[in-house]
Amino acid sequence: MAAEGDVDLDLEAEDNCTGKPAEKPRKHDSGAADLERVTDYAEEKEISSSDLETAMSVIGDRRSREQKAKQEREKELAKVTIKKEDVELIMSEMEISRSVAERSLREHMGNVVAALVALTN
Repeated sequence: MAAEGDVDLDLEAEDNCTGKPAEKPRKHDSGAADLERVTDYAEEKEISSSDLETAMSVIGDRRSREQKAKQEREKELAKVTIKKEDVELIMSEMEISRSVAERSLREHMGNVVAALVALTN
């Protein structure tokens, strides 16, 4: 006894008796032409050398200012005095390296509690 699904399969096989695959409807043929139209529209712009030089100088100035600010910050942090016991306490409690513990203490002006809170957050 054949199930309903088997009957449907037999009917589909009978419809295509010529041996050629059934032709699929063409829904997306115009898509390739549309894509070419969109991609061909892009205009090429020439960048003048003076604009390029100006942009590079702005970027260079910004980098030098950031570098100078970073060096000044490092000098300020180096002036902060920290206790060896505080560094060892933070190292043991937070299980971090000496340099990270010292950096955190210096950033918080030697305040152990503030350094620990910042490291936990």
